[in-house]
Amino acid sequence: MALQTSSRLFALLGHLQVRRTATGPELAALLGVGERTVRKDVERLRELGYPVEAVRGAAGGYRLGDHGRLPPLLLEADEAVAVAVGLGSVSAVRGIEEAGALALAKLEHVLPDRLWRRVRALTESTDVGPANTGTNVEAPPVDVALLADLATAIRDREGLRLFHRPGGGAEERLECDPYRLVSWQERWYVVVRIRPDGRWRALRADWLELRIPGAGRFSPEPLDGGDYAAFVLRDVAFSGWTVHCRIAVDAPAEEVLRRINPTVGVVETVDDEHCVLVTGADSVEMVAVWIGMLGLDFHVDEPPELVAHLRTLATRYAAAVPGG
Repeated sequence: MALQTSSRLFALLGHLQVRRTATGPELAALLGVGERTVRKDVERLRELGYPVEAVRGAAGGYRLGDHGRLPPLLLEADEAVAVAVGLGSVSAVRGIEEAGALALAKLEHVLPDRLWRRVRALTESTDVGPANTGTNVEAPPVDVALLADLATAIRDREGLRLFHRPGGGAEERLECDPYRLVSWQERWYVVVRIRPDGRWRALRADWLELRIPGAGRFSPEPLDGGDYAAFVLRDVAFSGWTVHCRIAVDAPAEEVLRRINPTVGVVETVDDEHCVLVTGADSVEMVAVWIGMLGLDFHVDEPPELVAHLRTLATRYAAAVPGG
């Protein structure tokens, strides 16, 4: 079915933005109209100020601007990276992944080369972790300049020298080789190999401060399997939360794995009828929510603040029902 004129012009412009050159027959098929209508629509776009060029020859057709480019979009470096961060987050939203990818493709055509290289380094260096349950803790602000610097180091195989302050606590001074950025639960992580022993770690970006100069170039030795998002989930389960705990569960590991979101934690087998859930969150309230959703008997000995919170919940729930 052919689109209305205004919608068709918008669609035509979109097709031209993601293609270097498109022929009249290709555009006609995409829009569901005849080639004559395409020619008229091209003229309308030109009247509106869009630089649509006609390309002659066997591989001819239409393209935008100077060699297929629109005039540069006036964005500062951090603004361009912020747009890319937002569009990258869309890839984790079911149903609009393709729209986000198309928007990034269009962004390429309207950014100066210097900015696009910075944006592309970020998008090509980032994985998105699976969606999880919510949290009652405010997400940390995103430092887009830091993310862009980390992405550039990943792309260029440049080692990092940095300060790492987990949860605002004791400071570590680290030298490491960065491999991948992972965005998960409104937090950003960089997967690195620590120098000199080569240990893999996932470091939260909002706990980092880069030191200048860096640590020099490195020869990549990628993570086995290449699943950096999965590595972040495992590493955070053991060391990356504000609250960490080991929950003894009176059920086989397979049963617990069937009941939890895989982002909640790691399950360790004890025997055929018992296991341990290694989990955590940014608050004891969220840990209580997750383990309460198991629907299984469990036992908690630490940390003390979680034990105290569960006792409070037990009293509150008991008082909420008749005879409690």
